[in-house]
Amino acid sequence: MPVTVSVTDKVAEIVFDHPPVNAFDTAQWAALPDLITQAGSREDVRCVLLRAEGRGFCGGVDIKEMAAHPERIVQLNRDNHRTFLAIRHCPVPVVSAIHGFAIGGGVNIAGASDVLLAAEGAYFSLPEIDRGAMGGAAFMMRMLPLHKVRAAFFTGGKVTVEEAHRLGAVEQVVPTADLARVARDYCAVIASKSRTALVLAKQALNGLEATDPNLGYRFEQGFTLEMYMHPDSQAARDAFVDGKAAAKF
Repeated sequence: MPVTVSVTDKVAEIVFDHPPVNAFDTAQWAALPDLITQAGSREDVRCVLLRAEGRGFCGGVDIKEMAAHPERIVQLNRDNHRTFLAIRHCPVPVVSAIHGFAIGGGVNIAGASDVLLAAEGAYFSLPEIDRGAMGGAAFMMRMLPLHKVRAAFFTGGKVTVEEAHRLGAVEQVVPTADLARVARDYCAVIASKSRTALVLAKQALNGLEATDPNLGYRFEQGFTLEMYMHPDSQAARDAFVDGKAAAKF
């Protein structure tokens, strides 16, 4: 599993390091939920930090694997959902530090998190419409206004972290070289609090939200499966694997 977990000063740091773009295959998505749950359940942990090495935070799913094995979509959907559920229901706060890009499933990881910090020039993107898939809007709507999400989804476009910061989704935007340090310092503030208070606060804040993004994501996944069964979906994945920007329809 191209993910490392370490605990220092009551902060569990989970680092993605799977070149070139931290796009995970089905086996890797299957392993990720347990790593997050185990880290957050430790009594000596009061905050979980998700960050990454390499070109970007997370490139989502491995489209090349899906192009070669479309029959794995059900398992992939299930473990994607388990990952986002693990973040949302992690006993303690989860902070994600975004650099480069958060694409597809990476957007969902960010959207399920409690706090977002980001490096200058990074962006969020849901390119599903060009990849023969659906899904992800439920968690993007947790970060951004409805019409901003629809515009990004229909075009497969990008939302910069600077724009997300302006809209209130990202807490801080800092130079890339400073991101890991700033993220650790931010998590240290959280980790100085009572674990009991943090656990109760996380439960209360989750319960106060008007909608549950995990339920919305499961609703979206039905449309993902329907799309995967259409020949246009395979054409979109094949175009991506062949190095084309998007299939022509």
